[in-house]
Amino acid sequence: MDSNMSSYSTLLTLEPLGISPIYILPVFMFGTLTYCAILFFNITLLITIALNQKLHKPMYILLFNLPVNDIIGASALFPQIMASMLSQSRSITYSACYVQAFLIHLYRAGSLLILTAMAYDRYTAICCPLKYHTLMSTNNLLKIIITVWTIDFTVIGLLLALSYRQEICSTRIVDPFCNNPSLMKLICGDIRLNNYYGLSLTALLHILTLFVMLFTYIQILITCISKRQSDAKSKAIHTCGTHLVVYLCLEFISLFAIISHRFANVSEYLRGAFATSLMVFPPFLNPLIYGLKTKEIRQNVTVLFCTKISQS
Repeated sequence: MDSNMSSYSTLLTLEPLGISPIYILPVFMFGTLTYCAILFFNITLLITIALNQKLHKPMYILLFNLPVNDIIGASALFPQIMASMLSQSRSITYSACYVQAFLIHLYRAGSLLILTAMAYDRYTAICCPLKYHTLMSTNNLLKIIITVWTIDFTVIGLLLALSYRQEICSTRIVDPFCNNPSLMKLICGDIRLNNYYGLSLTALLHILTLFVMLFTYIQILITCISKRQSDAKSKAIHTCGTHLVVYLCLEFISLFAIISHRFANVSEYLRGAFATSLMVFPPFLNPLIYGLKTKEIRQNVTVLFCTKISQS
């Protein structure tokens, strides 16, 4: 086998989807509708925040990054899978596989980092209300957003760069889509550095974000309860509950998908289902949870659509 197997043009084979031919068309249609719904919900949220001056606040500006990230995640998965259904081919070029893996990991890490930044915003708003406008000034807000995306691009770029264009001895991707664990299984040589960096990055990212999330929401809960006001307690439950459930679900699915690659006896279909759900459910549900459940955004979405209908 030639060195690097002509990396740029080598065709890799993705794990079969396991869909009976008679169900290909219904599944394709359902997948297409799901992707369109994800794009519609997230773009609507983006337009609503962008066009309404009242929503140009730290909370909503940070929220603006979430649908951008969700669109990246969904777009990394759906078009490739939909195309493979139509062509009945599970082949993908080596370079295209790395692009998909980069976008998928960018989305996963970005989700954790953005949710953590949003948790910090709620912490300063509820626990440090007098310092909120100072701590979340335009300058500081810009620094937070730049830091989130810089960390995201840097750590994921380095993660994929470690294994890119190394000599490979297999062309079989053991997942329905490309990701770093499945790409590392193709490499012939020593991948200890890749493993050490990948595991260290995963542990550091998850532990730090989990610590920040738990600390901020425990402080929010304590602050609201200490006010001894029923509306404060309700606000704490609403603020902490939804955000924490979304984050913990994301954590659970992410960790299962990562750990499952370390055990050969884990069902490939189960691993694939969990990993795929990570790019389907959060992008679909996030704009509904963080958008339509937020009164100001819900009102502005209604105004936006009513305006468009009246103009048509």
